[in-house]
Amino acid sequence: MVRINENFLELQDSYLFSTIAKKVAEFQKNNPDKEVIKLGIGDVTRPIVPAVVSAMHEAVNEVGTNSNFRGYGPEQGYEFLRKKIVENDYEKRGVNIDIDEVFISDGAKCDCGNIVDIFGIENKVAITDPVYPVYLDTNVMSGRSGKYNKENGKYENIVYIPITESNNFKPELPEEKVDMIYLCFPNNPTGTTLSKNELEKWVKYAKENKSVILYDSAYEAFISEDDIPHSIYEIQGAKDVAIEFRSFSKTAGFTGLRCGYVVVPKALKGYSKDENEVSLNKLWNRRQCTKFNGASYIIQKGAEAVYSEEGQKQIKENIAYYMENARIIKKGLNDAGFVTYGGINSPYVWLKVPNGMTSWEFFDKLLNEANVVGTPGVGFGNCGEGYFRLTAFGTKENTIKAIERIAKMK
Repeated sequence: MVRINENFLELQDSYLFSTIAKKVAEFQKNNPDKEVIKLGIGDVTRPIVPAVVSAMHEAVNEVGTNSNFRGYGPEQGYEFLRKKIVENDYEKRGVNIDIDEVFISDGAKCDCGNIVDIFGIENKVAITDPVYPVYLDTNVMSGRSGKYNKENGKYENIVYIPITESNNFKPELPEEKVDMIYLCFPNNPTGTTLSKNELEKWVKYAKENKSVILYDSAYEAFISEDDIPHSIYEIQGAKDVAIEFRSFSKTAGFTGLRCGYVVVPKALKGYSKDENEVSLNKLWNRRQCTKFNGASYIIQKGAEAVYSEEGQKQIKENIAYYMENARIIKKGLNDAGFVTYGGINSPYVWLKVPNGMTSWEFFDKLLNEANVVGTPGVGFGNCGEGYFRLTAFGTKENTIKAIERIAKMK
C-alpha cells in the first residue's frame, strides 16, 4: 500500500485564509442582500500599471514570431531582470549583490516554502509569534517541527519568539541556540518594523551561532521612515548569514501574475554532518534546476518594466494609494477608541480587540454587525490572540465605508 508523508497529519486545523473564506461564503449565502467589504486577505485591488501591461503585450508579440519565440528559460531567471534587481533594489542602497545570487521565481510564498528543501530536518527552527503561517506549516510538512502539543498550542521542536505589546512588537534573541530564524519586516501581520540597530543584533547572533536568517522583506516598498532598512543586506555581515525573499505581488500588484525572487549570497554557508562548509547558493541552484522550470518570460518582461522610469512612477502612485488607505484605517480606528499598531511603514494595521473578546469572536462580530472581513490575530499564532489584522489593499471607497461601519458598532 502507498504510504503518506505523515508530517502532514501534524498540521493543525485548516489553513487560516481557507477558514475565513468558508465563514464569509456561508454568511453571504445566508445574507445575500448584505454588501461585504473584505479587508482580510492581502490581495491587491489596483490594476497592473500601464508600463507593465505594455511590456507584457510586447513580450506576447515577441513569442508569437519565429525569430523571437522562447521555450524554456533559465531556471535562475533571465539576466535582464536579475540585472535590474541588482541595480535598483540593492546597488542604489549601497549593497553589492551579484547577478548569480539572485533567483527569479513565481512568488515569494513558493520560495519561503521551498527553501526548506536545502536544510536538514534536524535544524532547530525559530519563528516569531504571531507569524505568517507558511513559515511554520512548511517546516511541519518537512518533519522539522516535531509533535504538536494541544495543551500549549505549540510544536515541540519549534522555538517561538513572542512579538507583543510588552516588547513593542520587536523580537528578542532566543535564549537557546537555533539554526534557522524566520524574520519578516515590515512584519506580516503586525505591520511593525525593526531599525538597523535592532537588526544588527540578529546578524550578530546568527554569526556567533552559525545560524541562517530567512528574511522576508516582501513589504519593503511600503517603508516611509528613513531609519528602517529595506534589506537585511544593509547590515554589515548579513550576506554571511541571511537569505532574503522579495516579491512583486504587493509592490507591483503581481498577486495574480506570480513573480518574486530570492537572494542567496555566495558567502553564505551551511554545514554537512562532518562539519564541512557547503555553499547554500549552489544547493539552491541545484534545487531550482531540478524542481523548477523558471518563471514565464512574459511575466519577467513585465517585472523588468517595474524598474523603468515610467513603471516606478506608476507603481509609487499605487503604493501611495494603499498607504493612504492605511492612514484612513489607522486614524479611523484610533478615533473610534481602538488601539492600533503598524500602518505607517506597512499596508497592515494591527488592532487590539476590545472588551476582552477573542480574535474569532471579534471576526464574527465584525462580519455580522459591520459586514466587514478582517483576519483574526490568533490565526497567526498564540501571541496573536486578542488582536486583529486589517489590510489597506481594498479600494479607497470601500476602506472609508468599512471604517465608518466599524466605528458605528456597539
